[in-house]
Amino acid sequence: MVVTGGAGFIGSHYVRLLLSGAEQLSVTVLDKLTYAGNQANLGDLAADPRLRFRRGDICDPAVVDEVLRDADEVVHFAAESHVDRSIEDGGAFVRTNVLGTQTLLDAALRHDVSRFVHVSTDEVYGSIASGSWDESSPLSPNSPYAASKASSDLLVLAYQRTHGLNASITRCSNNYGPMQHPEKVIPLFVTRTIDGLTVPLYGDGRNVRDWLHVTDHCRGIELVRTRGRAGEVYNLGGGTELTNRQLAERLLAFGGADWSLVREVADRKGHDLRYSLDDRKAREELGYRARVPLSTGLPATVRWYQDNPQWWRPLLPEPAGRLGAAPQATLP
Repeated sequence: MVVTGGAGFIGSHYVRLLLSGAEQLSVTVLDKLTYAGNQANLGDLAADPRLRFRRGDICDPAVVDEVLRDADEVVHFAAESHVDRSIEDGGAFVRTNVLGTQTLLDAALRHDVSRFVHVSTDEVYGSIASGSWDESSPLSPNSPYAASKASSDLLVLAYQRTHGLNASITRCSNNYGPMQHPEKVIPLFVTRTIDGLTVPLYGDGRNVRDWLHVTDHCRGIELVRTRGRAGEVYNLGGGTELTNRQLAERLLAFGGADWSLVREVADRKGHDLRYSLDDRKAREELGYRARVPLSTGLPATVRWYQDNPQWWRPLLPEPAGRLGAAPQATLP
């Protein structure tokens, strides 16, 4: 099996889940090791003979051919995923998320890959004022990141329908948990609170997100890999919606800080107000459910960052990470 982006936040948790199971699997991680990829995320698995690591770009056909030549399955995480970065420079997102996915799909056809799971996001649906999206909801992305992921979703479905590739798509709500890059909102707030630094909050903090623990997400992806139907999309939700202000309040409280650290900053361009997934299809068809409630998962995540500064401190921006200025933030 090949896992693209397997040194990233979600991908590394998924690799760990695969290798902890009873199924005898050989896993090859293909990762470019950009700023968001960290081979240390797989450090505890380095001695496992079932794991092979190949550094490379999913946009490089020669590398992809080499890695997929003997692969039976592909689970595709590799992507540019920082919304703010996509607003500044959308080109890298089109290259990796669209052209990279096409390169993988072409190789999957050439090498008769028997299963292809594409990991996507709820952001492809846009923003919803009330109710929740199901898998038949139209795609209406509002950021260059979301548009590039929607494009890659459509490519996967087109290859399934045109070529008969056994491919499925997952779309998840906002993930959180250990080993998430400190540019993301939860580790950003936690790490800066640890250092007594200010934390940024977009606009008035009314934006609403549903939160999904990374281990629940990975269990959902594994259900789709093993039980999902070709050509189908499966939403994977967490079941707990919070405004960004509510989330900030909880994170500050867990860190023993108060609202005086918050600095309201200009809102993101095109900032989606609310995301919400209807995941009944995955629950009824695959037996999916989120097991980690935010009430326990969030404080446990805060404790992980408190206990593991050796992991996140090298990833902080300079000089902002040490001199106190709020870095460019990714708030959901």
